[in-house]
Amino acid sequence: MELVHLLLRYLHLLGFAAVFGGWLVALLSKRLNFNSAMLYGIATQLATGIVLAGLASAEPDANHAKIGVKAVLALLLGVMIAIPVWKKREKVAAGHFYATGALIAVTAGVAVFWT
Repeated sequence: MELVHLLLRYLHLLGFAAVFGGWLVALLSKRLNFNSAMLYGIATQLATGIVLAGLASAEPDANHAKIGVKAVLALLLGVMIAIPVWKKREKVAAGHFYATGALIAVTAGVAVFWT
C-alpha cells in the first residue's frame, strides 16, 4: 500500500510540474496562452489528488480543512485552464494569465506550508 501512495504522490508532483512548466514556458515566450501540457497536468493533479485525499481520509489524523482548500484551489485552476484550452483561444487576458500563475503558487504554498 505504501508503494501505491508513493506512486500517486509522484504522479501528483509530475502533474504540478506540467502545470507550472507550461505556464512558465508561456510566460517566457510572452504568448500568454495556456497549452495542453497545463491541461493534462491539472487533470493529473485532480485525479491523483482525489485518490490521495481518499487515502488520507482513512487515517485518523487527516487534515480535512487542508484537503478541502486544496480541492477548491485545484478545481478553480482546472476551470481557469480548461475553458481557454477547450475554446482554442490563441491568447488569454493578461490578468487571467497572471492570476492563474499566482493561483499555481498559492496551491503549492498550501501544500508545502500548511501542516
